[in-house]
Amino acid sequence: MPSIDLVGVSFAHSDSVPLITDLDLELRAGWTGLVGPNGIGKTTLLGLIAGRITPDAGRIGSHPAALSLCECAQSTHDWAVDIEAFAHDTERIACRLRGRLKLDADELLRWESLSPGERKRWQIGAAMSRRPDVLLLDEPTNHLDSHARDLLFDAIADFRGIGIVVSHDRTLLNRLCDRIVRFSHGRISPYRGGYDVARATWEDEQQQAHNSHQRIRREQKKLEARLTERRSQQNHAVARTRTSKRMKNPRDSAARGTFKAARRRSAINALGREIGIVKHGIERLEKQASGYAFEKDLGRSLFVDFTPAKRSTLFALEEGTVLAGDRWLFECPSLQIGRSDRIRLHGENGTGKTTLIDRLRSNSTLPRDRCLYLPQELGVERRRAMLDEARALDAETRGRLMHLVAALGVDPEALLESQSVSPGEARKLALATGLARQVWALIIDEPTNHLDLPSIERLENCLAEYPGALLLVSHDDAFASRLTETRWEIRDGLLTSTREPDAAGDSRGG
Repeated sequence: MPSIDLVGVSFAHSDSVPLITDLDLELRAGWTGLVGPNGIGKTTLLGLIAGRITPDAGRIGSHPAALSLCECAQSTHDWAVDIEAFAHDTERIACRLRGRLKLDADELLRWESLSPGERKRWQIGAAMSRRPDVLLLDEPTNHLDSHARDLLFDAIADFRGIGIVVSHDRTLLNRLCDRIVRFSHGRISPYRGGYDVARATWEDEQQQAHNSHQRIRREQKKLEARLTERRSQQNHAVARTRTSKRMKNPRDSAARGTFKAARRRSAINALGREIGIVKHGIERLEKQASGYAFEKDLGRSLFVDFTPAKRSTLFALEEGTVLAGDRWLFECPSLQIGRSDRIRLHGENGTGKTTLIDRLRSNSTLPRDRCLYLPQELGVERRRAMLDEARALDAETRGRLMHLVAALGVDPEALLESQSVSPGEARKLALATGLARQVWALIIDEPTNHLDLPSIERLENCLAEYPGALLLVSHDDAFASRLTETRWEIRDGLLTSTREPDAAGDSRGG
């Protein structure tokens, strides 16, 4: 069976903190998912395995020695010669892959106008058609709608070699992977199972570590109290010795006085030794306690003082046909969004989701500052303007906003001092701005775009607590099923309303 073994591998970019330190990892046939925050070293590990990057220490070996390898980068901009070869390959495996991924060779004539999702399917199909022993994928489901993701899942699930995928897509990680490697707090730890199983394991480990940490702290407090008591006794004994020298009892014989003095010195010395032992114990426990690293909780609820909308209906649309200009999109029943409704808007790319959102917003009489609409992309100028607006706030208002920003996983000080803001940070800042205004409704289009898994889970926890109306467009099934109860789905020219599958309303706030 083919394998890749990393032994004592370390790597750091020049003049920076090491990303990977003394890593031992064994990779076998099957899919392994790499998860963790942005910039922590996941893509670097792919580069090390692919041989594009040389480790600073350790070794990377394989069995057999020469394994064929294909790597699909996150970017889909560049044209690759192997894609054209795959498009015209008449071998059975290439034909089958093109069929499964719904790829037509004529599409290559308009490569520049293909969507990132369409290019990604071509990229992965070309890689798989080469039948590599090792396949590396970096964020393969970015920008894919549900149908395209299903096509991709079905194709790559058939791969029987060593598959390694970097992804924030929990559905993919659960359906595809039998092993998860987690990057966290400078550690890289492997876990068996898909993402949900692995997460339950490390959360259990985290809870056990927390319990151990609490026990150490309790022992430390007991020793500190004991140290205070013994120091007080030592000070009292020393003071008595000094007093006894000044006020010697005339009836004491020299021998008796010498005996008392020796006994006091012995007691002082014994207390000194015990104090030393206790101090050593405290230092030992402090060292043990400092070895634990815990993820920060969000703290108190962000919505304790939320004031709900006085009106029961925030958005409404009459039954009719939805058009984009003169182009027919779909037939729509009458729709309403109440002040606490939680709705997922679902449909393939191009079916009219954004058009429907525009219609709902334009028909609403809700004050503009009471609704936050967060589109898929925020332009560079808009991101800069948001940062300038945040800096210009008065100290108290800016403090409330930065509290929300921190709860979503962004360092407030670093954000305010930065010259520009990344797409992921911009989305968090925009959401925090709306929450700080106590908006009555959130309309969010693909909120997990540009976010890593820890950020997605923080956002999910925040939105689970949000008490207002939520209209969500998302291809992340796990994210949407926890946060919404109703699904509006556009399919075959018709919008239907049903209960969101696996809606978990009772899990909110957890």
